[in-house]
Amino acid sequence: MISRRSLALTLAMAVLSGPVLAASSGRNALKLLDPDNDGTVDLAEAKKAAADMFAKLDPDHDGTLDLRELRGRLTAKELAAADPDHDGTLTLDEYLAVVEQRFKAADPDNDGTLDAKELKSHAGRALLRLLK
Repeated sequence: MISRRSLALTLAMAVLSGPVLAASSGRNALKLLDPDNDGTVDLAEAKKAAADMFAKLDPDHDGTLDLRELRGRLTAKELAAADPDHDGTLTLDEYLAVVEQRFKAADPDNDGTLDAKELKSHAGRALLRLLK
């Protein structure tokens, strides 16, 4: 049987490791998305990663992504909001428009780049879902 002390220690370690894992996640994402290794991701780098992901998510190569192909990267409501022609799919341009919106939301200092801290924010993680 697990003692109260063991349980408390396990819970404390889990709570304390959260920020470390989050920071690590931001740094790992940065390594994947930062081809020039300047320590930040700019919009062009984000859009390049998004275009690559779009191609991977489009198995039928019809140039669009439906909700199934998006694999949870957007909710049905988010897809509908990002779909100006209301055909239930996103073209590459429509997908990149969502990426740009999320990039701007993740860039609170408006410097045009995202660092590891910004990537691990709620808005940064929302952007990363479209890029990875």
